[in-house]
Amino acid sequence: MHPSPLYQSKDGHNAGSMIYLTHGGGPLPLLGDLQHRELVAFLKYIPTTLIVPSAILVISAHWEETVPTLTSGKAPDLLFDYYGFPEESYAITYPAPGAPLLAGEIHRLFLGQGLAASLDDRRGFDHGVFIPLKLMYPKADIPCVQISLMGSLRSEDHIRMGRVLARLQRENLLIIGSGSSFHNLGAFREPPTGPSRQSNEAFEQWLLETLTSENLSQEERERRLLHWEQAPAARYCHPREEHLLPLHVCYGITARPAARIYTMELMGKKVSAAIW
Repeated sequence: MHPSPLYQSKDGHNAGSMIYLTHGGGPLPLLGDLQHRELVAFLKYIPTTLIVPSAILVISAHWEETVPTLTSGKAPDLLFDYYGFPEESYAITYPAPGAPLLAGEIHRLFLGQGLAASLDDRRGFDHGVFIPLKLMYPKADIPCVQISLMGSLRSEDHIRMGRVLARLQRENLLIIGSGSSFHNLGAFREPPTGPSRQSNEAFEQWLLETLTSENLSQEERERRLLHWEQAPAARYCHPREEHLLPLHVCYGITARPAARIYTMELMGKKVSAAIW
């Protein structure tokens, strides 16, 4: 059964070049975990609504550097940056080619806009990249580049990153912000309660309104994202902000409301994906 969007723009937009999504708990989406079945269905379905990309740029929550840093190798390995999972979790393959020319182009773009940046030709793709992409594009034949978050973890820095990336002129480039709209690991491990469910849903409703409400000006939309800690239950849902910040990069690129929002259950919690 295909997932249906919780929100869809009035123009019936059914194709996009940018997604903020949840990549799930470590390798569990690839291991048949029943608590990931809705996420798996979404990740398999969503490419059918998109133009086949010529390349993919992923902003992953699992890489932080002082300055935005890009993978620039021709054939990046995989980083199994998770622990305590079954042996088959460390035998996953995803031999997507790198895109050194694209990485170099983005690097020069950052420098040209006065933002320090770096290239890394040795780093591989972490699970924020290869887990969702293995479900979305299992042939692993689309060139990929991963870009890090900034160690400052400041909202304004990541919106600025997005504004620089908005200047990139690449046809059919798919940009993915890979994180999670809910990322409290302790809460994932506990049975849901009335108060925890209310907190989770309150933040998700705030996020839906922030990304889609026609009653918000773009200035107000940006203000809400800059000061996301003021949202209901913000620090319950995100004790640390790294899984939310890929969304800020995506917003900085587009500076417009999301065309579609999908919501799903993941490990007893509601999570959302946004598509522009």
